[in-house]
Amino acid sequence: MSTRSFMLKAIVPLGIAGLLLSGCSGSSGGSGDGGSSAAATSDTLRANWGGFPETWEPGSQAMEPGYMRVPYETLVLREKDGTILPYLATEWEFGEGAKSLTLTLRDDVTFHDGTPFNAEAVKTNIEYVRDVVGGQFGGPLASGVESVDVIDDTHVSLTFSRPFGTFLDLLSQRNLPMASPAAIADGSIKTTPVGTSPWAYDAERSIDGTKMFFGEYADYWGEKPGFANVELFGIADDTAATAALLSGDLDVTDTEIDELPRLESAGNVDTFDYPAIRVNLNFLDRGAGGIFEDQQVREALCYAIDGNVIASLSEDRTAETQHFVEGEFGYNPEIVGYDANLEKAKEIWEELGNPEITAQVGAAPFNKQEITVRAEQMSQLPNVNITVQELTAPQYFSTWNNGSYPLGVGNNAQITPADWYGSWFSENAPLNTSKTVSEKLSGLAGKALGSTGTPEADANWQAVMQEISDEALACSHSVNLESIAYNTDTVADVQPAIQVWEQNLIDYRAVKPAS
Repeated sequence: MSTRSFMLKAIVPLGIAGLLLSGCSGSSGGSGDGGSSAAATSDTLRANWGGFPETWEPGSQAMEPGYMRVPYETLVLREKDGTILPYLATEWEFGEGAKSLTLTLRDDVTFHDGTPFNAEAVKTNIEYVRDVVGGQFGGPLASGVESVDVIDDTHVSLTFSRPFGTFLDLLSQRNLPMASPAAIADGSIKTTPVGTSPWAYDAERSIDGTKMFFGEYADYWGEKPGFANVELFGIADDTAATAALLSGDLDVTDTEIDELPRLESAGNVDTFDYPAIRVNLNFLDRGAGGIFEDQQVREALCYAIDGNVIASLSEDRTAETQHFVEGEFGYNPEIVGYDANLEKAKEIWEELGNPEITAQVGAAPFNKQEITVRAEQMSQLPNVNITVQELTAPQYFSTWNNGSYPLGVGNNAQITPADWYGSWFSENAPLNTSKTVSEKLSGLAGKALGSTGTPEADANWQAVMQEISDEALACSHSVNLESIAYNTDTVADVQPAIQVWEQNLIDYRAVKPAS
């Protein structure tokens, strides 16, 4: 599966790619008063991620990080080792039992439209993502945040419905970028991003469906990045994107494995990759009377899937036994998973009396192949008929995990075991549409949540991960690599971002002109 697949595509024919990528003249800056005068092309970083978001709402699953991280900033940052760093929030303090959190905010920040960044803005964003956007990224807010209270302009307090010691991890991710409350209020945030970053969207210098121009925001609160401006492109055709990169019309692009020989043979291109997407099968209809209520049914279906076949569909994918991989908090080396044991699957099925199972799973054009293979493998069992319904990308994003289908395959983006459990498996998890959890799993999770910050936490969460696997609530795990290519004649210091598990992303702040 292409890691650019979570975007709507805008195909740019190869013959006109160079024309569309050429620089334009005009005024720079965003929709506010902070725009600067026109900048030369050498002041503009040109990046292609293969499509554009269908919405710019904060917390939207349809807005990939490579786009989100240009206009928006988050309250905190997270190092790959888990260290939380200040950003728009400078200090924080958890209440007793991690049931509340008080944030101290910067007092020198404005949004691109001139709206002040303050505690009211934070409250607006949290409540909007929690109550309106929802989904995979808004769901944890819905299940965990009871109230948001403004103390004063620079202090905001959150009350949680459960111990939420990992809330700062969540604040560093795609769940809660800070958007202008004025743009949220008038609805324009859906089509026009308004954040607090060094780059403000400029509609006049953009080409609808082809290029989005983000100009230097003169009132930015922090250090200036290496490039004053950023142009984002939507070239979905890999051949066209490679040609544009080699010619110098693009500086950076995501790419696919089959393009690497051509790129690596060029003297002016470097590449790197990193693990970006975690995909697995979730059994959603597992409540009382549900199609997948019986644990043995889930086990048999999981055993019928050959993860290596799924991985072989793309050279940038590896099969895994669990959501977290070696070296990550939550990884359990004792988990063996369910993989390629059709004989055992048929034995279980026969013990069950070869029951009839008919179910449908949704798929988008970008992941139809791998989902179809899973469906065909499960359908090898007697009386099992799992079929695939092809959806448009927007339909897929809005339905694959909301209970419209009894099972689903897609990205599980949670980077901590507490958030993965809280998003998909707890009784109140927004993505647990069955609202069912076993007493054993609930008890293990309660123990793990209560041990946050103690030496026992890792072992306790490993036990939770083991139980999720034992109950076959999720299986057929894979990790997808993101491949990035850049033109060394035009840019330097292109490197992965600090954020983990985020596709189509580079460290925008670090990149600078090659000269």
